[in-house]
This record gives sequence, structure tokens and C-alpha cells, in this order.
Amino acid sequence: MEQQTQQPQEKATLTLGDTVIELPVYIGTEGEKVIDINGIYDSYKLTTYDPSLSNTAVCRSKITYIDGDSGVLRYRGIPIEQFNQPGPNFIEVAWTLIFGRLPNTTELSDFRNRLTENELIHEGLRRQFNEIPPKSPPMAILSAMLSQLACYYEKFLPLGDDDLFIEAAARLISKARTIAAYSYRRSKGLPFNYPDPNLRYGANFLHMMFSIPHQQYVISEEVEDALNLILILHADHEQNCSTATVRVVGSARANLFASCAAGVSALWGPRHGGANVEVMKMLEDIHKGGLTPESCIEAAKDKTNPFLLYGFGHRVYKNYDPRAKVLKDACDKVFGMKHNKDPLLDIARKLEEIALKDPYFIERKLYPNVDFYSGILLRAMGIPTNMFTVIFAIGRLPGWIAQWKEQHDDTTQRIIRPRQLYEGNTISEYVPIEERNTDS
Repeated sequence: MEQQTQQPQEKATLTLGDTVIELPVYIGTEGEKVIDINGIYDSYKLTTYDPSLSNTAVCRSKITYIDGDSGVLRYRGIPIEQFNQPGPNFIEVAWTLIFGRLPNTTELSDFRNRLTENELIHEGLRRQFNEIPPKSPPMAILSAMLSQLACYYEKFLPLGDDDLFIEAAARLISKARTIAAYSYRRSKGLPFNYPDPNLRYGANFLHMMFSIPHQQYVISEEVEDALNLILILHADHEQNCSTATVRVVGSARANLFASCAAGVSALWGPRHGGANVEVMKMLEDIHKGGLTPESCIEAAKDKTNPFLLYGFGHRVYKNYDPRAKVLKDACDKVFGMKHNKDPLLDIARKLEEIALKDPYFIERKLYPNVDFYSGILLRAMGIPTNMFTVIFAIGRLPGWIAQWKEQHDDTTQRIIRPRQLYEGNTISEYVPIEERNTDS
């Protein structure tokens, strides 16, 4: 389905020497203005320079809205806080992101059934785990196995109709959970657990990770809700690094499995999905080293001190990350029902309390982000740190699928092909090797 072409509401003027260029200006539904530079290379041989594409809108989207200055995050227009209802439902959020609206009872039930029907992985794919070194990084396994799904389900590669797409999406979301759990079991030398169709999405994942023969792992309602919240809060976040990767790969008309596998690889980077791991390492170092939260805050403000304070500030949010607020409340519920308190949570709360009163952090708008509390919650569930980013990837899959579908449906989209500012040599002569000065 082709997106409707919006008519420009305003015009901007670019003056370069004696040349005056009028550029259309589009206004988004929340009032943001975007200058359309498409076509200025063809007409004027001009390009723009925007390192990291930090100020370039690469697409039109109706999926996720972020207002970083106000700390706002909405999925399909719905504030993220509203998904924190009793018994938060990750599958409902996945449907909403992918298909653009809240599902009715029949649609949600049908999608759940598709997930259940597809929770097993092909025996050929399962046997490949035996060939993977036991200590392999789980993200490497997840990326490789998602890509290999294309080998077993070739009929879904073209995705020529809606029913095939729904089935492919269900397979990807369901099998990613199974693959992730299997990768953990492989690292521990434990037998694989088959999924339990009677359990909800998150509980089933923890069952496959932690159950042992004749003793099924059972989680509390508070922990299950917390895991659902973590998945929901990571489900989409506009055009971040991994989502942009999915769109770049998808723009070449690569299949859904390959595009999302590329997203996993991008998410793996410590600057992106691995941030909550760094938060946990920091809190553990503080705890083991006998440091105080007060001394850590002072060290973070000292530019000559190598200490790094993780979990504060965000590339987009210049206010309190709304996802962090939701997870902070979840921490209160989970640790309120646990007999043993986590000293790392106490350290995190104290760090936040001090930072929110410190002029240095206030002036620089350095507030806690989603990574600040997500790692503590995952630790409370018994999830090892090398699986944190895998959980992130499982949660982000609906967003990647939604972004891939939106791009695929827009027939005006072309292959993404950025330009560059070339600063290399002009014409250089090839010199035969025997004539080159080997000393230079």
C-alpha cells in the first residue's frame, strides 16, 4: 500500500552564491518541521553533510513518536505508560506496532495461536546448536539462527500477501524466543527444554531457560509482568541504529528474516543494546570496591577522572526517560515481594537521588534512562548479563517487523544509498611496484 503524499505546507529558501533554491517544508502530526532536500543533487549537484544522520529524516513513519525534550514515547499514538496495565501484554503491543491499531479479541487470539503453533524450531536447525562452541556469544547465535530461518521457510521470503506476512511475523517472534533460550542452555551444557504451549510468552521463555527435568521453573505474577514490561518498553524506539539497519537492509528487498538478523548484529554493539550490561558492571564495581554513590557522582563530574557513570543521559531524551519511570515502579513491585534485597538496587536509587538534585546533571539534562533499571530487573529474574541484549532483541523484534512492513508497503521507497563528502586524492597515477620508493 503506497503512503499518501503530503503536500508541503511551507517553503524554505537556500541561497548559494547567485542561486536561490526553494525547498518544500513538511509538517508532521505533532508539529515538527522537515525540509525536503530530495532532488537537490539531480537539479543542482548539491548534497548535505550530516554525520551519523543525526538531523536527517530518512523516512515517513506512523509507528512511534518520541519527544525527547518532554520525555514522551508513544506507540501508534498510545502513551507508553498506558501499556503498563495489570498483566501487561507484550503480544498485544506487538500486534499494535505491526498492524497499526489495537487488535480485537479474535485478532489477538489468532495471533497468540500462531505464536504457539510456531514456537518449535526445525529439528535440522536445533541440531546445529551441537556444532556451536558452548561459550559462543548468545547474540552471535541469535543473529546466525534468525538468518538461517530463511533456509527452512523459503515460501515466506517473497511475502506476497497479508496472510503470509502475518505467519512470517509470528514465526519470527515465536522462534526467536526459543532460539534465545536454547543458546543459554547450550552455554550451560544443559538439555534443551521444549516450549510449553500453556504458558504466556514471557513465562514460556523463562521455562525454556531454567526448567530442569521433572521440575518446571515457575515464576511469580510480579516477575512475569516485569519481563513483559521490559519487552514492551524495548519494542520500538523510532529510527535508532538497529531499526535503521533493518530499513537499510530491507530497502534492498531483502527478506524479513535477513533484515531482522542484521538488526540483531547492530543491536549487539555496546553503544546500542549493550548499555544495560555496562550499568550492571558499574554497579557491581561500586559495590565490590566499597565506593559510595556520592563519590561516584563527584568522579563522574571530574573530567580528569576515568570513571564513567552509565545509565544517565540519552541521545534523544533531554528529560527523564519515560521507560525508566515505568521500570523503576516495576523494581518496587518485584523487590517488594522478594525476601532478599539487592544491594545494587539500593546503589542505583541513591545515585539517581543525588544526580537529580545536582546542578551539573540538571543543567546537562542527564536523567536516568531505560538501561538504568532494566538490568537490575533482569538480574532479579536470574538472567545472566550475557543474555541482557538478547532480551532487548526479543523485545525489539515487533518494532523491526513493523518498520520493515511500513517500508515494504511504501512503493515510493527506493534502496537506501547515502552520499558522501569525498576528501581523498584527485587523479593519481598508478606506479609499477618496481618503481615505487619502498622507504616512503
